[in-house]
Amino acid sequence: MSEAEDNDILELDSETEEDVEMTVMTDVVYSEELPTYKSMPKGQAVPKVERAEFNGNPDSLFFNDGKRRIDFVLVYEDESKSLSDKKGSVIRRKQRRREFFEGSLMNMHVELEATKSVVDEKLIYVKVHMPFEVLCTYAEVMHIKLPIQPNDLAPQSSVYNCFTRHFYPSEDVIPKEPDFFTAPFRKDQLKCFYMKDKEQFFTPALRSRMAYYILSRAPYDVKGSVKKFGLNKLLDGGVYKAAYPLHDCRFNVKSKEPDCPNERYLLYNEWAHPKSFYKMQPLDLIRKYFGEKIGIYFAWLGFYTVMLTLAATVGLGCFIYGYTTRESSTWSKEVCDPEIGGEIIMCPQCDQICPYWRLNTTCESSKRLCIFDNYGTLVFAIFMSVWVTLFLEFWKRYQAELEHDWDTVEFLQQEEQPRPEYEAKCVYERENPVTKETEKVPYTACGKCMRVSCGIGTVLFWVLLIIASVVGVIVYRLAMFITFSSKLRTELNRKELEPFKEYITPQMATSITASIISFIFIMILNCVYERVAIWITDFELPRTKTEYENSLTLKMFLFQFVNYYSSCFYIAFFKGKVVGYPGQPVYWFGAFRNEECDPGGCLTELTTQLSIIMTGKAIWNNIQEVLMPWVKNLIFRHCTQVGSEKGFPRWEQDYQLQPIGKLGLFYEYLEMVIQFGFVTLFVASFPLAPLLALFNNLCEIRVDAWKFTTQSRRVVPEKAQDIGAWQPILQGVSILAVVTNAAIIAFTSDMIPRLVYYWAFSASPYSDGSEHTMVGYINNSLSIFNISDFSETKRPNEDITPYWFNNITTCRYRDFRYPPGHPKQYDFSIYYWHVIAAKLAFMIVVEHIVYFTKFILAYVIPDVPEALKEQIKRERYLTQVILHETNIKQFKELMKPVADNLQNEIEDPELELKL
Repeated sequence: MSEAEDNDILELDSETEEDVEMTVMTDVVYSEELPTYKSMPKGQAVPKVERAEFNGNPDSLFFNDGKRRIDFVLVYEDESKSLSDKKGSVIRRKQRRREFFEGSLMNMHVELEATKSVVDEKLIYVKVHMPFEVLCTYAEVMHIKLPIQPNDLAPQSSVYNCFTRHFYPSEDVIPKEPDFFTAPFRKDQLKCFYMKDKEQFFTPALRSRMAYYILSRAPYDVKGSVKKFGLNKLLDGGVYKAAYPLHDCRFNVKSKEPDCPNERYLLYNEWAHPKSFYKMQPLDLIRKYFGEKIGIYFAWLGFYTVMLTLAATVGLGCFIYGYTTRESSTWSKEVCDPEIGGEIIMCPQCDQICPYWRLNTTCESSKRLCIFDNYGTLVFAIFMSVWVTLFLEFWKRYQAELEHDWDTVEFLQQEEQPRPEYEAKCVYERENPVTKETEKVPYTACGKCMRVSCGIGTVLFWVLLIIASVVGVIVYRLAMFITFSSKLRTELNRKELEPFKEYITPQMATSITASIISFIFIMILNCVYERVAIWITDFELPRTKTEYENSLTLKMFLFQFVNYYSSCFYIAFFKGKVVGYPGQPVYWFGAFRNEECDPGGCLTELTTQLSIIMTGKAIWNNIQEVLMPWVKNLIFRHCTQVGSEKGFPRWEQDYQLQPIGKLGLFYEYLEMVIQFGFVTLFVASFPLAPLLALFNNLCEIRVDAWKFTTQSRRVVPEKAQDIGAWQPILQGVSILAVVTNAAIIAFTSDMIPRLVYYWAFSASPYSDGSEHTMVGYINNSLSIFNISDFSETKRPNEDITPYWFNNITTCRYRDFRYPPGHPKQYDFSIYYWHVIAAKLAFMIVVEHIVYFTKFILAYVIPDVPEALKEQIKRERYLTQVILHETNIKQFKELMKPVADNLQNEIEDPELELKL
């Protein structure tokens, strides 16, 4: 196949309007169908879909005959009245493709029924029904596991379930799901499977899943060797407006149908309603209604939230400890003391327009710093490193239990099928390394390398673009600090603003505004990069949907990691680290003086940055998840003049809801994993982060539940074995968190310099009676600068010199350097090298201790409980025994007539005489 034909395989609108008009006027000749898909036979007339009027039963989930269940709904707009318009050729092309697509479905023995909308006469709803024979065929194709016998083994109870079982909804309301031995379905072994009712053998979720499998592979156009198929392309091209499975009832009213399980109603009342905020999630019902993929997400989110309870409690205790001791800390007392901090004159923090200032003006900043920069923070940071290991290890065990309970242990090896987009591009042949048979693939080894290289290059380009935006924010900080330094102090000297003078500093104002601008940049770049990441992943052509989502996940998280955390890394590890000293500061681009930390320290700024991003992100996400769907649904109902769902068929009620995006749960996971990074990577600077995350997650669970049950169309149920690529990402974040928190304590906080002073410099080595103390630390941590060493371009202007600045020859600055007059004046002192050595030693020791602890915990906590391993082996053995015995029984039944005939022939006396 040529490159042009290859590119046209899934192209929807590649023909010109003239070509379309010619094909509409002549008979279309269809070539052979795709190897695994059935299309219209050559020369066969396209069958028409059966039309039926709405029967007046709004709760019905069946065709008008009341017997055939609706497994999927397709919606399109009847544009036949617009054929005379200049867009008539495009409309005819859509109509031709739609008719061929529906004809292909009926050729696969799928049954269709079309009904006109009762609200909008232009809308047509095509209801899809999968007959039992078709379901059996595709259950075998998809290797779906189905029950063969009730499981009478005693279930294993975990410690987690024993703790949470008292908070689950009553079994009288939501009955417990029965457990079965299961096996991959085979049509020729139908009698082996446990079937009480033929119509109930396949659950509605399974029926919808198989219906979507067929819809995504049914051809809609075949021309020569170019074969076009798949529902998604028709949706993208506007041939259909929507496609979705049906909810079983209204979320707040039970269905009047006698056999309706009302699972949506139960989920809303026992899970999504605010009154159920204290209840555990009915995961089995969530999985049954929405599928394993959504079930595993809510299981992970619930487990994460429960584990956050412990981290939030310890973090709150650490915050309370810091808050209660802020007044009693020696260094904050010295800063606030008029006799100590009031007598220390600090050097200007910028050139010419920044004045001298007294240290005690930062009294409140010093007290705020003591809340977070204390010994309790050190303990909490080490605790969080252990907590994250326990969280991941216990989640693996809980996930293994869910895999067993939901029968997804061998899903990836047995059930997952290639994506239709992948199969459509399979034009090259290769030898399968496992089966040694020839198979088709969409690219050669060189082509795959080219696609991957292109993807990596594009991702790196966008990462560099984010870094460039971070540099832009840094330049903004440098420029605005000068502006705030010259104007803010003047404005705050006004009488009405005098009370805010102690709280608002140029550094704080710069930090807050830069954080807000950084957050805006983050949101804008997110929107743009999303499209780029999807395009790259589509270009790479992953084989299965799991591989597609994992590839997209890695790209998006790498981008989001740099996007969200880059500003925090800058404040924590770069800001205020290379600033020089007052007489010889360091400049960016030769024009902007490198900014120093807030007088209260960079730890306070890091806390501010985290607070703004976490709070802003939570508010923005809630607006997107709650307000936007509700407003869209409200506007849609107003525009269509639908005041109430009562009296409208089920398929029209669901059409008024919002569709779930193509990426499904991707953004839900991404939101939580980014939050997980804030909770773990920078927790040493913000012990309240787990508490904020806990409150957010308690709302997030119910908000997501409310969105899925009330505001969104029912999603196509999908299987999933685990949380996919998010698991190694969480593991990587937990490993990086040890380094970042140790570095924050060592290089961002003042804990190590204080400890060095306390143990090495506070007591005289030549006096036996002296005791270690923190008294004098502030004076010892500030270096001296002679103001006569200022050059004219750096000396403060006369008009901004404070009135109290008289006959003063020196000022102080934060650093450890020799004083003026020393042979090595303004060089780093021995104290500085002691502090650097202590910081490096602290990082190395703490990292090794924590990593060793994490390794031991990961080793002693197995991923799968031993009892569960034994139960899985036992169930596999019993399944094989059941299938074997059933096969023997069927063979005996099959051979019984033959054996009877032989026996009759042997016992026949006439036959004996002949012999």
